[in-house]
Amino acid sequence: MLEKKLRWMTLGGQYDWATKRYPSERPPAFPRDIATLLMVLFPQIRPEAAIVNLYSPGDTLSLHRDVSEQSEQDLVSAIAAKKRESIFSSFPSQWRLPGPVVSAHDQRDVSGSYLHQYLSPREIEITETDALAILERTTTGKWKSRDVVEAFCHRAALAHQLTNCLHEVFFDQALNNAEALDRHFAEHGRPVGPLHGLPVSLKDQFHVKDVETTMGYIGWIGTFQGLRGTGRERVFESELVKELRSMGAVLYCKTSVPHTLMSGETVNNIIGYTWNPKNRRLSSGGSSGGEGALLGLRGSPLGFGTDIGGSIRIPAAFNGLFGLRPSSGRLPYEGMANSMDGQNSLLSVVGPLSHSVPALRLVVRSILDQKPWFSDPMVHEIPWRVDEENRMLELIHGRSLGEPRLAFAVLRHDGIVQPQPPVRRAVGLAVRALERLGHTVFEWDPPSHRTSNDLTGAIWLLDGGNDAHASLRLSGEPISRQVAGAFGQEPKQEASASKIAVTNVAKRQWQKQYMDYWNSTVNLTGTGRPVDAVIAPVAPFAAALPEKYGYYGYTTFVNLLDYTSCVIPVTHVDKELDIVDPEYQFLNSQDKSVWESYDPDVYDGTPVAIQVIGRRLQEEKVLALSELLTDALSARGGT
Repeated sequence: MLEKKLRWMTLGGQYDWATKRYPSERPPAFPRDIATLLMVLFPQIRPEAAIVNLYSPGDTLSLHRDVSEQSEQDLVSAIAAKKRESIFSSFPSQWRLPGPVVSAHDQRDVSGSYLHQYLSPREIEITETDALAILERTTTGKWKSRDVVEAFCHRAALAHQLTNCLHEVFFDQALNNAEALDRHFAEHGRPVGPLHGLPVSLKDQFHVKDVETTMGYIGWIGTFQGLRGTGRERVFESELVKELRSMGAVLYCKTSVPHTLMSGETVNNIIGYTWNPKNRRLSSGGSSGGEGALLGLRGSPLGFGTDIGGSIRIPAAFNGLFGLRPSSGRLPYEGMANSMDGQNSLLSVVGPLSHSVPALRLVVRSILDQKPWFSDPMVHEIPWRVDEENRMLELIHGRSLGEPRLAFAVLRHDGIVQPQPPVRRAVGLAVRALERLGHTVFEWDPPSHRTSNDLTGAIWLLDGGNDAHASLRLSGEPISRQVAGAFGQEPKQEASASKIAVTNVAKRQWQKQYMDYWNSTVNLTGTGRPVDAVIAPVAPFAAALPEKYGYYGYTTFVNLLDYTSCVIPVTHVDKELDIVDPEYQFLNSQDKSVWESYDPDVYDGTPVAIQVIGRRLQEEKVLALSELLTDALSARGGT
């Protein structure tokens, strides 16, 4: 409205222009999207009437109908713009970048030395310290929690300006909480808990007191998950949020997601596109893409995302991070916002991202020590199993050199889409690192992953996209092209109960086939055990070009099996090594699209990762094996 220099506007007017009178009957329900706009612009009022006129002196009514019709989409944009501006305006002036943000053409990589120019040496020292080392200092009083939190708040503000990675910032609340932790330590001489003073970022599915949750939807602004008057707005907290607070963690921001959460790229109509900080011509991943970008710029030492099809592992891989996808029921999801809530055929899980395996282990073990099965009915009563961890460490370290101690399988190619050259090289580096340690590695030839792809797609569309489209309709905002590929522009027919049952049976049958195949590898390993873990790509590319994430098969089969998986960074794209094979024969149209999207010059320098996959509820084992492989790669300069 303001951009068009209009001085007045009528919203939802019911005036009878023919008789020049107002109707005598009660006006209709106030339009929700217009109510949302007014409550954002004027939070002190609650619109209930169906007639709202905004005027300034000298106005006339001759253009009433035209203005109302032309301004409808502008109203939605105004709500998003106000929300977007509120993020930036919350940054202290000294934390704002001088002048316009440098273009990706002029500065592709904004991590490391580029970002250092805006930080003090002390801030660099703090923010480039691993989460484990931070806790060694904050829990012993060597570092003040406030100093640590303020440094990460500053770096997070910079990260957002360069990549669009934040939805919510509550720095003042975080600094107050950090000061309270410092007072506690000064008074009692001990930390509040194992995460005392550690800044922790959260994907914008977590509910935090005094903070909004939009999950990327304009229609959720000013609401509780799209609803008003629930009594939960800015009061309710997710269970994991409560547990993190009780352990001394300091929450300070919530990170960007694609609306609906169902995309490997992060884009929505509030903050736009979230870019990869190591290569801003590429995606930061999704749906925990804000976490990926923020941690990739070390604006957070540890964060939490969710994963229903790769949404922890994809951002971890694209941004050179470590990320754990636990099996469902290991960590508490209770009280979090979600898409398709109540769809139990393929559950989303919550898990951590950080800069090392020990950091992942520490936070998972700390959460389990809180006994989350007493606050979330979906969590299994499985404490951290020290015996399982020790048994794996004995296998890693306890036998003579030269005797195969562990057995791994490698999935180089799923038979559907060939990974691009950098990913193939990263998998090869991981295999050779394990072989140098004397471990057995053989090729993985499981039941067809086409079945997994078909079942996953069917499950995601059991509700016909009705949940996603209902949230989009709250404001009338357009669906992103990345999401529209799956959900379309309109909802589809929902599956019947019988169809859901048939799908669940097919899923269980495929899980059994995969289980039997894994068990059968006892005849191949030479260890007397089936294979210990599978090494596989996370995606067919190091990172996705915008609107080019066309294949999810390397992550979704893990979700369908509900296996545990940990992403570890391996190398970076090298345009001199990762060249295109001009003789490659495409397997299908998906394979052709992925292969042709690779450009060594565009991808040069981008992180490349792999995933270490274990069976269900094997978090202790998978983390131990991931650390083994990470150390082996580091010893040879692989990571």
